[in-house]
Amino acid sequence: MATAKKSTAKKQLPDDNQIIAWYMEDVLGNEGHALNVYSFCKQHDLEEAIFYSFFGSIDAIRQEIWVKFFENAVVAIEKEPGYSAYSDKNKLLTLYFTLFEILTLNRSYVLFALQEQNEGMRSLMQLKQFRNRFKDFIVHIIKGTDNEMVAKVKKVTSPAFSEGAWIQFLLILRFWMKDNSRGFEKTDIIIEKSVNTVVDLLDTKPLENLIDLGKFLWKERKSSL
Repeated sequence: MATAKKSTAKKQLPDDNQIIAWYMEDVLGNEGHALNVYSFCKQHDLEEAIFYSFFGSIDAIRQEIWVKFFENAVVAIEKEPGYSAYSDKNKLLTLYFTLFEILTLNRSYVLFALQEQNEGMRSLMQLKQFRNRFKDFIVHIIKGTDNEMVAKVKKVTSPAFSEGAWIQFLLILRFWMKDNSRGFEKTDIIIEKSVNTVVDLLDTKPLENLIDLGKFLWKERKSSL
């Protein structure tokens, strides 16, 4: 019996980025229906053993996507000339603006992922690793400061400040998801007002910015009713 010659060319194996790209395309193309490891691997002619060498589950992919968002933001931030000399306020602004630029580039996926099947807060489980990276980065900003913020941080511990920054990020994220303004310019305003507030919370006069932020959020809430 004649046998086919074995191909000497090796099949190029996907990496984690390729698997993530496939997953995001599948989610948006199929609205996430019946997406599991078996069907995913079958769709892309991928051995399950290869899949599991990168990810332990579909949920692990979902978490890693957010980690990639954050890592890409940090890489972009640290490439900015003079970033290390930025004030704490400008470092936070740069982080937030860069993150939301990346989220905007992936807005269709982000909206679907966070609104999936009306899961509400349960959908935030995919942000677990992202949250850890985010909080660690905030603490890094604080610890890397010479004198500007260090003395003030004695009033609140670094973990408390990083947790406050995380809650602030979630509030901005929720606003951005509903923002219909051109170029998401209202989200930009929220970012600036929020960063002013969180930095000034380490100072002795936070009330003025808190009131300013509250007025803006109330105005936006009324206009959306």
